Amino acid sequence: MDYQKKEIEIKNLDHLGIVAGLIDEIGIVETINFKLGIDGRERISSGTVVKAILINGLGFVSRPLYLFSQFFEDKGIEKLLGSGVKSDYINDDKIGRVMDELYKYGLNSLFIEIVLLVINKFNIETKYSHLDATSFHLHGEYTSEKSQEKEAEIIKEKPIIITKGYSRDHRPDLKQCVLDLITNSDGDIPLLMRVGDGNEADKAVFGKILIEFKKQINFESVMVCDSALYGQENIKLIEHLKWITRVPMTIKRANELVQSVEIEEIDSEEIEKRRYLNLDGYKWKSEIVNYGGVKQIWLIVESQKRQKSDLEKLEKNLKAEKDKVEKLLKQLKKEDFQNPEQARYKLKSINKKLKSFEIQEAKLIDISSRYCDRISTFISSASLCGACLLLC
Repeated sequence: MDYQKKEIEIKNLDHLGIVAGLIDEIGIVETINFKLGIDGRERISSGTVVKAILINGLGFVSRPLYLFSQFFEDKGIEKLLGSGVKSDYINDDKIGRVMDELYKYGLNSLFIEIVLLVINKFNIETKYSHLDATSFHLHGEYTSEKSQEKEAEIIKEKPIIITKGYSRDHRPDLKQCVLDLITNSDGDIPLLMRVGDGNEADKAVFGKILIEFKKQINFESVMVCDSALYGQENIKLIEHLKWITRVPMTIKRANELVQSVEIEEIDSEEIEKRRYLNLDGYKWKSEIVNYGGVKQIWLIVESQKRQKSDLEKLEKNLKAEKDKVEKLLKQLKKEDFQNPEQARYKLKSINKKLKSFEIQEAKLIDISSRYCDRISTFISSASLCGACLLLC
């Protein structure tokens, strides 16, 4: 009996089949092809190239563009990208042209259009939207750092400046870019993505980002940000939006209020609501404030657990610094000084090393029998009040 030999070719899909299926369900390929158009002469459409980029990015692989096609050589590329697609179609030239077209169209606008598809497709909750920023350090010279005129609309696409700035990924020695991201509270799904200059300040752009974001979405959402949003200029910009942020303690009115306010006990009905919301251990008081010409409600919150934790941490730090003071004083006891000025300078240098303690008073004693000056120091602090260490 004759057996006909057949060649079996094995290709991998791994988890990328799920990724490709989700891209198809959202309709990303069709959306991009509709926006950028399809050229009858091209062997692979712009939407399919973007799908390939997404699959590559979620395949936990990072390679230069000229090696991009190698990623798909052992993959079931026709299952992932469509019938007739070959890996050599996805080369660096094609990817570069598609990226240029995406940039010209407007990445942020396209991103939001796709986000709206996702929200409608999967019934995503959008009650709250969270805005924050991070930075990514880059290797290379990036010599183009000339200041550019800011666009009137912060979301409008423009070339960014790769330069040094506040590094959130702890590489201040390298140049960087900044990424602003708005996510929702239901699964942290990105709603807006924007890339900015490496030295861009959150306070300068957060208000404008929220305004532009609100112009482009068709749903209500409460904007939540950290204290970088809170400033007179930003507050005036977002006066007609719903927003929540933390008031920085650098504002004099906030500092005075926290120091003087007495947190009121909540009545029995509110206590029941608090238990239902799992807010036991919290007390709060609201205050109506007019800041920056905008009427708003400040909420002063007291957490019993946080207070206990802070006190324990303070006590630990005080004990550690007390041990440090005693160690420094023991070292000081062994030193001889040629004159009083030298001793006072030494005390001053010790005080600079201390955070919670301070040597407030010093007496210089001349012991002629030993021909040297010694110092007697009195230490005063919150936990050492009245304690005296005599060095002689």
